[in-house]
Amino acid sequence: MFVQINKDELLKEITKKAWYQTNIVIWSIIFLFPLFSIIDFIYIPGLWLQFFIVRIIIVLVIYMLFNFYQSKGQNYRLLLHVAFFLLSANSALLCSLVNPQDLNVYFLLYSVVILFFNLQVFWEPVNSVVETFVAILLLTIFFNLFADYGADIFINNGGQYFFIVAIVSCFIPSARYKVMLRDVRSQILIEKSNEQLKEQNRDISEKNNIIDMQYEKLRKLDEQKNSFINIAGHDLKNLIGSIIMSNNMVKEEEDRLSSDQKEFVGYIGESAEKMQYMLNKLMDVREIEAPEMKFNLEIFDINTEVQHVYRGLSETAQMKNIHLIDNILKLPLNVKLDRVFTGQIFQNLLSNIIKFSQTNNSIKVITSLQRQKFIFEIVDEGIAIGQEELDMMFNKLKTLNDASGNVESRLGLGLSIAKLMTQEMGGELIYRSDENGNYFRVEFNVIN
Repeated sequence: MFVQINKDELLKEITKKAWYQTNIVIWSIIFLFPLFSIIDFIYIPGLWLQFFIVRIIIVLVIYMLFNFYQSKGQNYRLLLHVAFFLLSANSALLCSLVNPQDLNVYFLLYSVVILFFNLQVFWEPVNSVVETFVAILLLTIFFNLFADYGADIFINNGGQYFFIVAIVSCFIPSARYKVMLRDVRSQILIEKSNEQLKEQNRDISEKNNIIDMQYEKLRKLDEQKNSFINIAGHDLKNLIGSIIMSNNMVKEEEDRLSSDQKEFVGYIGESAEKMQYMLNKLMDVREIEAPEMKFNLEIFDINTEVQHVYRGLSETAQMKNIHLIDNILKLPLNVKLDRVFTGQIFQNLLSNIIKFSQTNNSIKVITSLQRQKFIFEIVDEGIAIGQEELDMMFNKLKTLNDASGNVESRLGLGLSIAKLMTQEMGGELIYRSDENGNYFRVEFNVIN
């Protein structure tokens, strides 16, 4: 957080601080200056009343000027100069009129006035130098006009101390001005920093409110999602149960079925059992909300599983006039994976590529053993789906749309599930779509 101070802000705060100090000076003069007449009464009884009236007049003039300057927003420096000049003229005149033996007292009073001013005012040091010069000038003028003794008496009876105090006190405003200017800057920085912090706190509060609202919406959506899953899962269980029951009833009439029909009945039974297994897994709320899916790992021949998927989709490919080429290894390759989810990976990949492929096309299904890894490949040399479209389907569950209508559009959920299951079981899924067609590759470790 970086805070900047512009000149107008600094000048405004300096003026406020200066007027605060000016108030102290002016009101101190108003209340204390008339009390100096007590000293006049003691040392110059013949003139004390006249000077008391003069002091009252000076106080009234200063008070009126103070109200005028403050209401009009005038420069406080001019007010201080006028006030100091009136006080200085009165003090210098008294120093010229009193007896030489009383000079020490009035020089002391004069020194107190100058010292008080320089200790309280907040202005540039040059102003104090000017006032000191004016004080010395007034003393010189009044001495020449009214004093009937020599300058040495004037100086030796307190004059030398007055000059020292007057000159030395000129250095006080310099240090005081620097310190107070630094304080003003610090105060502005603190106030602006506090304002920025308050603004940031308001922004954070507003964002937290938005986050809370979004969280509440997501919570409701999550409840709706869970409710939908429960309802859909219950209905699917009933449907799958009906399929299994109907398939078992067909099996009871096995002696009346042909060999092809028996094979199809077997496929239906296996597929229904796999669907029931996967549905039970997905419906287990504890496993759905767990950071990792729990798999039922077993050792099996993965080539046999691929062959099973291949045969199950051959009919689908023929209906679309697509020729599947079998390059599946006939030797067993054992892996330790979840058999149902592994088969589902191959099922999702091959069924999707059949759906996306144009008619009268050939698709190669290849398995191999490379560096102790089982390799499953699908090679489609037809029209490319597009790398960007595949990225969306594998990563973001996007809908694949093709304006030409040559490629079927569908939700890429099956491909996303295939990629997720492959990674969860420690495998790797690679895909590519370019001018050469579409290519899918799955790798799993085999058991020695």
